[in-house]
Amino acid sequence: MSVEGLSSVTPARGDLLSRIGAGHIVLAVALLLFPFLASGFFITQIGAYSLIFGMLGLSLMWLAGYGGMVSLAQITIAGVAGYSMAIFGENNAGVHGFGWPWWILVPVAVFIAALASALVGWISVRTSGIYTIMITLAVATAMHYFTQQNYTMFNGFPGFAGVRAPTVFGIYWRDPMPFYFLCLAVATLSYLAVLYASRSTFGLTLQATRDNPRRMRAIGYDVTAHKVFAWFLAGIIAGLAGVLQVWFNGRISPGTINVAAAINVLIITVIGGMRHPIGPFLGAVVVILMQTFAIDLVGAERFNTLIGLLFLVIVFVSPDGILGLWERAKPRIAPGSLRSGP
Repeated sequence: MSVEGLSSVTPARGDLLSRIGAGHIVLAVALLLFPFLASGFFITQIGAYSLIFGMLGLSLMWLAGYGGMVSLAQITIAGVAGYSMAIFGENNAGVHGFGWPWWILVPVAVFIAALASALVGWISVRTSGIYTIMITLAVATAMHYFTQQNYTMFNGFPGFAGVRAPTVFGIYWRDPMPFYFLCLAVATLSYLAVLYASRSTFGLTLQATRDNPRRMRAIGYDVTAHKVFAWFLAGIIAGLAGVLQVWFNGRISPGTINVAAAINVLIITVIGGMRHPIGPFLGAVVVILMQTFAIDLVGAERFNTLIGLLFLVIVFVSPDGILGLWERAKPRIAPGSLRSGP
């Protein structure tokens, strides 16, 4: 190949690398190698579980970061998908369990969760700020107590057990390695979807609506419709996380969707950072590691205090979470410092 040919190919490769980003490549390699270097406990309890809660945080980050709508109902939306899996699929509680195949059950459960999310959004988007938070908190609390007291549909306090992941092509998807890669694939698709949506026409319009809804209405945009559709998209991500969560636990109960779990999703998202979709996954890793190991050091009684102190420290030091700390620590290279020669 001629020198001219090399000069025409190299910039294209450099442009592709700059678009993907070296950080994304390193992270992808690390995530792919992780299950081959870790034990089954770390693969599922740390790796897969962090990906699941990272997706829940991602759905909140999409609403709050790009839409300006802070929600405490994301675990509730995931619970709608989880209960749909138990009711329409198989369980050993002796209540419902219609036995639908997984390839029909999963899309139906996610769609029901997305509709429930859009309904919550339709109720809450007419408010803003603290009022939106309080409405979504009320929804989360009401759903928790409704499932706990309703035995006809939700089997009350015990919930549903025996919700198994499927076996496809002889592979049981709850085994540590397959389940991790399943969670990784779904989390990656969700992450890329949020990145793409944030740069699409709809995503830019949503961000403009967040910044100045009155002006967007004045130029002819249906602000309410944009916000409700954003809730629908967030519901898809939360619904997928709910499906993975019920397969992870093998059960779904009111305790899965209680207020503490709803607040944990908010904490995860704020700790990681709401400025970029990778933030919730960073926050999920930190919180899951603390839940797994720190509780043995400080005890169950003081564990929530430790989480609260970490939350306060990060918020005071860096309102943008771990991502904000990373941006401060990242070396800044001057544009002309890499040039060779005079």
